[in-house]
Amino acid sequence: MAQKKEPPEKTVGSKPKNKMGRPLKEIDQKSFEDLCGIQCTRREVCQFFDISNELLNRWCKRTYNMTFASIFSIKRGAGTISLRRTGFQLAESNGSVYIFLAKNYLGMSDKPNEEELTDPTPVTITIQVEDASNKD
Repeated sequence: MAQKKEPPEKTVGSKPKNKMGRPLKEIDQKSFEDLCGIQCTRREVCQFFDISNELLNRWCKRTYNMTFASIFSIKRGAGTISLRRTGFQLAESNGSVYIFLAKNYLGMSDKPNEEELTDPTPVTITIQVEDASNKD
C-alpha cells in the first residue's frame, strides 16, 4: 500500500508560517471556580482576569464545553453550601445576618406560600364513646 503523504508545511519565505492571532489568555481554572463559588458576577470575574465577556465565554466553552452561565450555575453550588453552613453558625449569635443571607442567596422568604394558606390539610378526629353504666 502506498503511504499517505503529509501536506507540505506552509512557509513564508524559507521560515515555517506561524499561527495567526494572539496567544490564548491564561485563565487559572481553580481561581475561576473559586470566584464562582463566592458568587462573583460575570463582570467581577472578567475584571479579575482582565478579559472581556466574549473571551470569558469562549474560554468556558473551550474548557468546560459550556457557556459561562451554565458553568457558573454549577460551580456556584459550592459557595451556596458554604454560605448555608456559615449562616447556620452565624444564626447562633446574630440572626439578622443569617436572615439577610438566606433571603438574598438561598431564596428564602418571610412571606408564607399562598398554596400553603389556601389548601389546608384536612384533619380527622375519631372519638370512641363507651357506655360506663353497664360495668359490673
